[in-house]
Amino acid sequence: MRYRWATWGDLNAFFGLILDNVAVMVLLVGAITSPTPRDDRFDVAFVLERMIPGTALGVFIGDIVYTVMAFRLARRAGRLDVTAMPLGLDTPSSFGVALLVLLPSLEEGRLRLGMDHATASLYAWHVGALLLVMIGVFKTLCAPLGNAVRRWVPRAGLLGSLAAIALALIAFVPLLMDIAALPVVGFVSLVVVLITLVAHRALPGKIPGAFAAVLVGIVLYEINQRFGWAPSHSEVGTASAAAGGSKLVFVWDYAWWNQVFWAALAKLPIILPFALATIVGGIDCTESAAAAGDEYDTRTILLTEGLASMAAGLFGGVIQNTPYIGQPAYKAMGGRAAYTLATALFIGAAGVFGWFTYLFDWLPRAAMFPILVYVGLEITAQSYRATPPLHYPALALATLPALAYLATIPLDMALAGRPPDAGAAAVVQTLHGLANGFLVTGLLWAAALAAILDGQLRRSGVYFLVAAACALVGIIHSPLVPAVIALPTTVMARLPVEARYQSPYHWTAAYAISAALLFGLSCFRTKKE
Repeated sequence: MRYRWATWGDLNAFFGLILDNVAVMVLLVGAITSPTPRDDRFDVAFVLERMIPGTALGVFIGDIVYTVMAFRLARRAGRLDVTAMPLGLDTPSSFGVALLVLLPSLEEGRLRLGMDHATASLYAWHVGALLLVMIGVFKTLCAPLGNAVRRWVPRAGLLGSLAAIALALIAFVPLLMDIAALPVVGFVSLVVVLITLVAHRALPGKIPGAFAAVLVGIVLYEINQRFGWAPSHSEVGTASAAAGGSKLVFVWDYAWWNQVFWAALAKLPIILPFALATIVGGIDCTESAAAAGDEYDTRTILLTEGLASMAAGLFGGVIQNTPYIGQPAYKAMGGRAAYTLATALFIGAAGVFGWFTYLFDWLPRAAMFPILVYVGLEITAQSYRATPPLHYPALALATLPALAYLATIPLDMALAGRPPDAGAAAVVQTLHGLANGFLVTGLLWAAALAAILDGQLRRSGVYFLVAAACALVGIIHSPLVPAVIALPTTVMARLPVEARYQSPYHWTAAYAISAALLFGLSCFRTKKE
């Protein structure tokens, strides 16, 4: 039997994966640029010509490798319906690198180092790119541990954190920020997605649902924009602002790179939690694909994302690559391997020839982002389908830290750097403590509860001891904003007064006492009520 690597379902999956990647690039460009020149923002042309091509290269490399892996799995398993693992740009870390690395580095270059805006922009870009290389090396070194983690952590732990991201970030954030913000475009496109992709109802002429949703959204947007019922067409600049393709700039100067290296190293603790999250997410993705019937090697999946991120950084990219958690969704669409191959070729060509300039102008967010809601819904449904009903409470528990992270997004936007009122300061501090490292927190909480539900109290205690170690160094529950991984003495020196009862020592003690309680109860044989 020959592997049917291309079907009509790949067309739907292609549009879904392309829109997902383009959406993340739109988020990056929108977060760090301004339509009018500003000293504290990058020029649109600079971002599109310098940062985007390398970022696209990482997607090209990763999706090519994942396409090859699909062919190998199909041949090894003798199956015709293998779906390739999708790879793309990590959404949470795009926020992190934009707000915690690129913009602060731009300000540092201008104010502390006395650079003009152009030189400071180059400096900040190089800091972000070198930091991505460091992250790629870190993820590559962690790759061999992937299969061991899958064997030891219960499926509820892995898929619980997955469902949390799917609902809180992939589905709800675009619903809040773009779809509901322009409902006459976004909601109608979402309904088309729900009809075609969620309910699996075919459109006349078998038009792909993802393509139809975007097409309907574009038509509605253009009509509304002509009558002044929608904002201006481009949200990130005009096509003329950045015509052309890749214009990488390399500086061959030891003093320059020495300065960039130490700046990137100083920001490594800030961005490292996002790297850890993608590693956990990669393990989650492999588990999710296995639940859908495609058993990939976790080590190879993680090694690919690490090497792709490294390559992207070497060519000026600034966003981590990660396997997307929508593999079951793309499988449900009927995708096989053609969609990842087509995505790799399209994204690669767009990065080299500068097509993203025109895509950003032409595709309104409200029309692009409904596909993300579908991906979030499908992942959540798959997580519950693949988990024993006894472990459903563990899946639900894993979503709580993600909800805390979700709440911080509009809260931080509303505060705009201002301190909250005295009465709300403690609540805001607690919210950030729960949100920081939410992906790892959700995984450990769900794994611990799943073990308790199975009567394995000692194993649950071990999970809490791991959580205690993570909390001690700020991998989870960091009381600082931005979150940093550091020794507790370093954190205590900067501890906000509102966090005096939520320090690394407090959280570590809470988990350690809980572990001791579980170990103690495991010595007694009791009947489940």
